[in-house]
Amino acid sequence: QVQLVESGGGLVQPGGSLRLSCGASTFTMAYYAIGWFRQAPGNEREGVSCISSSDRSTYYSDSVKGRFIISRDNAKNTVYLQMNSLKPEDTAVYFCAAGGYCSGDKYAYEYWGQGTQVTVSS
Repeated sequence: QVQLVESGGGLVQPGGSLRLSCGASTFTMAYYAIGWFRQAPGNEREGVSCISSSDRSTYYSDSVKGRFIISRDNAKNTVYLQMNSLKPEDTAVYFCAAGGYCSGDKYAYEYWGQGTQVTVSS
């Protein structure tokens, strides 16, 4: 069952930017660490970023560090992933996930969205 909803994906040229949003209408996201994962065709789902629920600590994979920024707006019950300087290798379906703590391991998360497609191409 889908419990989180991602939006903001689309087609963008290399070097461009997109902002992804993750929201939930039926539960409060502030109680959870929220992670972003991505999965390209034929590849494993990999961790991209995470923001904690308590001290708002943020984490990034080496491949996106310095280009992506994760943030949350608890009043809007939304977590964002600002993606800058996009590369073709960023092309994937992006998922948000909620769990008790930040981890790069997908098994740390209890709830998942359905994913949103990001395509970086000229």
